[in-house]
Amino acid sequence: MINRRTLAKSVGAALAVSATGPIPGAVHATADADATRRGRYLIRGGAVVTVDEALGVLPRADVLVDDGEIVGVGTGLNARGAKVVDATDMIVMPGFVNTHFHMWSALGRNFVADGFPYFAAKRATSTLYGPQDVYRSVLLGLADLANAGVTTVHNWSNNTRSPAHADAELRAHRDGLLRARYSYGHVDQMPREAPMDFTGVDQVRRQYFSHGSAFDGLVHLGVCVRGLSQSDEPAFFADMDAALRRDLPVAIHAGQSPPRIVDAADYERRGWLGPRTLLTHYVTALDSDMEVMARTRTPLSWSPHSEFRLGAAGDPRDTLLRFRRAGVPVSLSSDATSIAPSDMFEAMRVAWTTGIPWQGTPSAGLPEIGFRDVLTMATLNGARALGLGDVTGSITVGKRADIVLVRANDVNLAPGGLVETTLVQAATPANVDTVFSDGRIVKRGGRLVAYDVDRIVRDALASSLRIRTTAGGILTPPD
Repeated sequence: MINRRTLAKSVGAALAVSATGPIPGAVHATADADATRRGRYLIRGGAVVTVDEALGVLPRADVLVDDGEIVGVGTGLNARGAKVVDATDMIVMPGFVNTHFHMWSALGRNFVADGFPYFAAKRATSTLYGPQDVYRSVLLGLADLANAGVTTVHNWSNNTRSPAHADAELRAHRDGLLRARYSYGHVDQMPREAPMDFTGVDQVRRQYFSHGSAFDGLVHLGVCVRGLSQSDEPAFFADMDAALRRDLPVAIHAGQSPPRIVDAADYERRGWLGPRTLLTHYVTALDSDMEVMARTRTPLSWSPHSEFRLGAAGDPRDTLLRFRRAGVPVSLSSDATSIAPSDMFEAMRVAWTTGIPWQGTPSAGLPEIGFRDVLTMATLNGARALGLGDVTGSITVGKRADIVLVRANDVNLAPGGLVETTLVQAATPANVDTVFSDGRIVKRGGRLVAYDVDRIVRDALASSLRIRTTAGGILTPPD
């Protein structure tokens, strides 16, 4: 568990130019530096969805923030010296937590086409990303997340081609100002029999994470391994051994299609399961696998769009309901932008819409998924899955101020009503008025104030065009 009381500043070398040199086009300053300083704020008069079991939904309340920490929730707060943020006619909620996002490929969101799906596009382009490209891609992804009210992300970096690529991604996190786990991963398309090279992991750990976390405590380190879908057994076992010897949290793709590649009972015997191991997808899971995950408190990251589009192991609705019956802690995620948007409102909506029992399957008779369920999956469960449950995920005194304000009187949300229903049924990123990340305002009045958006988009376009051009005819879908 990452303790909020020990949020450490990164070493000076990590904040300055490293041995690999500066990333061209890096955005080292925010678009509005004054607006993104931490301060003392009173978020006043909103309907507060706390996702805190003790507080619940407060129809009208204030939230007091001081130097990045939530110091009061309620009415009649001592707000002397605070800058007032008027939340009248707004819903105040914790920032979303996206637990599975391949950010290196965010700028390739539109590489796919009819007859040219996700895996074909990834194979055609993954080797063409240089450090500058992944910097631009991750920063694009972070700005997109902030715009949609996501304040914490698990950067599942499954194409870490070199330490320089990792350095570039981490520099994007420095400039992106969101909370994150950066999971250093393998090189895409590497041979199945080759284990990961952990030299780069060790180098990045020394440079950025010698005190446990980086960038004023916002980013912590993990590892994502290939699993048996992309590596043979000896290589996978070697990867797991190397990660666990380094005492790093581990993320594993558990499979969306047959054959079943994860045996949870075997993983438990090997000591691989628990709160620091995150499995994603696992559409192939048996009831016995789910029971083991629940007993060991191993979290699941569920990507609703991806499970339906790429899953070929049965009905994902049935799988999700059985995970909940077993008591597995489920969080939500987007996977990759060429599969789904990095929009947690939509992820909640898909999970809620499809979360009903299906006659003739083991889910028949199980409780359906409710609005509060998916809100918890998208916030507090995600924070817990990343070891950040005491830091973020709910509006709770003592946690960090990752807070989102949603305009409830916009035409697509009016005329108001039950606020949890409103957030799940109707809200979109366009309704997000204000976003606090660790007490900094990164979006205000519906406009991103922490990023030079024009430059981010222009740079992403340049990298995307270069990659597409280099790939040549490969990116032309077959007739």
